[in-house]
Amino acid sequence: MRTTVTSEPLPESGTLVVPIGHDGTLSTAARALDARANGLLTRAMAAGGRLEHGRTIELLLPAGLPHERLLLLVLGRPEGTRRLDLEEAGGRLAVKLASLRVSRASLASPEGLALGIPPSEAMAALAVGCRLRAWRFTKYQHERPDEPQPKIDELVLYLDARELEATRAQLAREEAVVAGVLKARELVSEPANVLGPAEFAQACRQLERFGVTVEVLDKERLEALGMRALLGVAQGSARPPFVVVMRWCGAEQEKPLAFVGKGVCFDTGGISIKPAQGMEEMKFDMAGAAAVFGTLQALASRKAPIDAVGVVGLVENMPSGTAQRPGDVVRAMSGKTIEIVNTDAEGRLVLADCCWYAQERFKPQVMIDLATLTGACIVALGRERAGLFASDDTLAQRLLAAGEATGDLLWRLPLGKAYEQHIKSEVADIKNVGRNREAGAIAGAVFIQQFTGGVPWAHLDIAGTAWTNRDTALAAKGATGFGVRLLDWFVREYYEGSGQGR
Repeated sequence: MRTTVTSEPLPESGTLVVPIGHDGTLSTAARALDARANGLLTRAMAAGGRLEHGRTIELLLPAGLPHERLLLLVLGRPEGTRRLDLEEAGGRLAVKLASLRVSRASLASPEGLALGIPPSEAMAALAVGCRLRAWRFTKYQHERPDEPQPKIDELVLYLDARELEATRAQLAREEAVVAGVLKARELVSEPANVLGPAEFAQACRQLERFGVTVEVLDKERLEALGMRALLGVAQGSARPPFVVVMRWCGAEQEKPLAFVGKGVCFDTGGISIKPAQGMEEMKFDMAGAAAVFGTLQALASRKAPIDAVGVVGLVENMPSGTAQRPGDVVRAMSGKTIEIVNTDAEGRLVLADCCWYAQERFKPQVMIDLATLTGACIVALGRERAGLFASDDTLAQRLLAAGEATGDLLWRLPLGKAYEQHIKSEVADIKNVGRNREAGAIAGAVFIQQFTGGVPWAHLDIAGTAWTNRDTALAAKGATGFGVRLLDWFVREYYEGSGQGR
């Protein structure tokens, strides 16, 4: 979907979307149209029932106006309107336009409404929400002539000339982030026969055009580095593993921010094989790596004045004669030995080596990993929030605030010495699962923490939020791109221009 910004007069044809207030207030554009149409908009609002934020009132061939369709878009909440509220209203608008099979729509400025947000930012938020919600993965679908897929091709924003440059600048920043989200969604949506570790590693090369330095570590290099925890996961697959290091240098910081992603391109569970039902969804077990990719693209695309590094471990977890067995003991890159109790607890093994490598090589000021790690986190939090584990309270609070601002919601869960006892092994330093069905998400987190080297660290368990089986405010069914907007907001709010964080 394209977004165009103009200060030209409102069009005299097509589909026009005009904002109105939740309290019955007319925007400047709505007042002008209401006067031309002898109070048509006022009457429609009175007859339309409750003016709920994000709702649309449709007027087909409105009397006194030349448009084919007029949509009144209700904006604002009695308790105050956040930018996220406007994004979600844009998402609802995308659904409405798709249902009407409108491919091109014009959106008038909300100027005149008491939203507490400048018109330029409000328009950008509406456009962002519309674009996020309108995206669908249709690469492998042929359109049926009798059932054309609804698609919004263009949204044109009409503003006062005074707001034009501010809106364009705001949109340029936001669309860089949206593009990162959509790229993450695209990667997650690809089937595993198309996107394996090698293909994902090659896709990372695309970031070079944004100025990101990309380094691909192959199996031979991983063996030389001693990444035997990661290699153990990969040894059952005919597809070789890779670790990709992506570096964006937008400042001259002594210590970068580090983002680490689990990239299990398909997860059968290995020898501890998963049930057949639902296994097709395990193509999205690389969503953490996709989020790191999308974040690096967003930061580089908008020329963020910070230094950031992304490290993703790309493997496939398959059962075979060469696969890792329950009971095996492997030595991670850190030197710590790990007893493999369950081969389906593989993501933490990948992250063990990737986190250790990231902290040892780059000495980051903070390190955040993202992983579709545990079903236990879905049991605990559902699909509404991702699990947050952090070794640093300030880091945790900043990530929670980023989640509230972007809608990538988090909930903090505990760590601690008592939980470390859950992963104590009788034959090795640690084991890769906890105690039966107790605190499964926490056991995964404390396992990863053993490989963070004391760096301020956070772990985001996105198992329940990386993929949705129902439509949400800003995503259709499927991949969500969870984490990209959260991390970009986190970086922008707390690290840009500050050198070492505020």
